[in-house]
Amino acid sequence: MPALFLPCKQKEVQRHQKHLSMKTMVPWNCRYLSSKEVTKNMTLFTTEPFKGEVDPKTLEIKQSSGNPLVLMMAWLMAKQKHLKKYAQIYTEMGFDVMIVHVTPWQLLWPVKGTQVVAADTLKFLENNGSYTPIVVHGFSVGAYQLGEVMLQMSRNKERYAGILDRIVCQIWDSAADITEIPVGVPKSLFPKNPRMQSALRNYILYHMKTFHNQATIHYMRSSQMFHSTLIKQPALFFVSENDNIGPPSSNHAVRENWERANIKCTFKCWEHSQHAAHFIRHREEYLGCLLKHLESSGAIDSIGLKTRAKL
Repeated sequence: MPALFLPCKQKEVQRHQKHLSMKTMVPWNCRYLSSKEVTKNMTLFTTEPFKGEVDPKTLEIKQSSGNPLVLMMAWLMAKQKHLKKYAQIYTEMGFDVMIVHVTPWQLLWPVKGTQVVAADTLKFLENNGSYTPIVVHGFSVGAYQLGEVMLQMSRNKERYAGILDRIVCQIWDSAADITEIPVGVPKSLFPKNPRMQSALRNYILYHMKTFHNQATIHYMRSSQMFHSTLIKQPALFFVSENDNIGPPSSNHAVRENWERANIKCTFKCWEHSQHAAHFIRHREEYLGCLLKHLESSGAIDSIGLKTRAKL
């Protein structure tokens, strides 16, 4: 019996076969988990010990695991321990997880910040073709960061067509648009200090007005790209009515644009939850929606999860 199911009784395994319950499928810390810093902004998680080094120029992993990949675009100021919990959801299913994060400075100065991270993300995906299929799972400002990635892809669609072909589905948790930057960044940096939030909010509004060509125009282009999107695979949205950083309204606007482009969208909205923390507040519902989405898009079948569940 695989290590994934060691903590489960036989009855629970049978129930898993019937319902594929995420609650029994994801017992935290039941398997080995290792991480590798690929760049200062990119960390790879896997259940396999790393056997090869990463080429610093190409970001190619010399001996990859051969697992499918989750490209996880993190929220601003995300803590490693929290990201690890999300990574474990997928590593327990047999995925490797590449977490991409940006700093507030990189967000404020896109040309030398987020666009450099976007280029590295593309470099990794292009030079590690064995990572297939790919699931995209983004949080909050991660929507903007993926927009920067897609903008670079759009300049050479033929070159990056293979990466798009490897993507099977996408998940967006509390996706934040550019209009929410003055709200989201201060709360990320000073979550318990309203006075500092207000001061930083005023500065960001000043920054976006003063440095339009150096910053704001790039936010606008990324937002436009996210709304039009190069990724045409099924999407799952997680939002809540009381989230003013990634509100349902802006996510609905994205959904409407995508559905007009014949992208299948699923929308899960809670009345009360927390920005980029729906999994913590509504674990079973979150995991149930996520698993159903992965199943319907074929992401789970591709790694043989159902076969493993029968062992």
